[in-house]
Amino acid sequence: MSTEKNAWQEEVVQRLRGVKYPGFSRDIVSFGLVQDMELTGTELKLKLKLTTPDPAVPEKIGKEIRDSVKGYAAVKSVVIETEVAPPQATASTGPQGIEGVRKIIAVASGKGGVGKSTVAANLAVSLAKSGLKVGLCDCDLYGPSQALMLGCREGVRVEEGTERIVPAKCHGVKLMSMGMLLGDDSPAALRGPMVTRFTQQFLRQVVWGDLDVLVLDLPPGTGDIQLTIVQTVALDGAVIVTTPQEVALVDARKAIAMFRKVNVTILGVVENMSYFTVPGTTQRHEIFGSGGGRKEAERQKVPLLGEIPLDPEARKSGDEGKPVVLADSTTPSGQVFMDLAKTMVKVLFPNISI
Repeated sequence: MSTEKNAWQEEVVQRLRGVKYPGFSRDIVSFGLVQDMELTGTELKLKLKLTTPDPAVPEKIGKEIRDSVKGYAAVKSVVIETEVAPPQATASTGPQGIEGVRKIIAVASGKGGVGKSTVAANLAVSLAKSGLKVGLCDCDLYGPSQALMLGCREGVRVEEGTERIVPAKCHGVKLMSMGMLLGDDSPAALRGPMVTRFTQQFLRQVVWGDLDVLVLDLPPGTGDIQLTIVQTVALDGAVIVTTPQEVALVDARKAIAMFRKVNVTILGVVENMSYFTVPGTTQRHEIFGSGGGRKEAERQKVPLLGEIPLDPEARKSGDEGKPVVLADSTTPSGQVFMDLAKTMVKVLFPNISI
């Protein structure tokens, strides 16, 4: 769309900024979906470019566009041409690196609720504290939590002239999360093709700049998002998060198997919620069992990267948007996270000491 606007274009663009993409709080202009516009007499012609084959999406957008220009005397009718383009990256191109990013690691789990996002957030911040340039991409489109955990509420902006997304920066970490595009209570109502599109957009259309490490916080399971990433992004390794009990370990094995099928290195296993120490005492309670993560790491012939205790401070600091490694890195969990970061640096950058 031409950058030179006359009065009617400015008015139309302003009105279109009130048209939200279905399921999002972001409008179709900032999403870059409006490719061109033309006013012939009182007929407004718009060209939109979408990546979803779902006919309900352009139908809903079209209705809201027509509603948005009602009452504007210069426009009496609207003609909308919709182009459905495939996602930019496909599995056929093979895994690719990301421009400017030296190393890409995934933090994954087979099961939800094991603390994977807490591990990803604290790992990213710990790496940044170690002096590295770090990015964190919250790839959980349906249940994004990193914006809350890192205290990033201001949202993201679009780079002028390119439509690329500029990530937020929190606690020294560049962050991209669906939580900064949606309203607090808005669900991400996405189907398969749109999941692929947004996953690729988060990775390929974000201005990450020069990074030493990009940490990908994957959703639980082995679905569309995980498959899109492992098939299109050249990962340097994956960290598997589990809890000690067998019900979590079963799903962790599935995640490990998925990564191995596409030749992604398993950097190791992190056991979360390993034990709980009663405050002010030495009483240790292994609420979810004992040694499951260690045994699984041995079974898979990969390192056990850490055993993280149940720590009320870690929960509290995550809710307050300040990861525990910043709030108090001397807590039992904070120490494990800092040690995890040191291990990751040794593995990814053997010539760097921290």
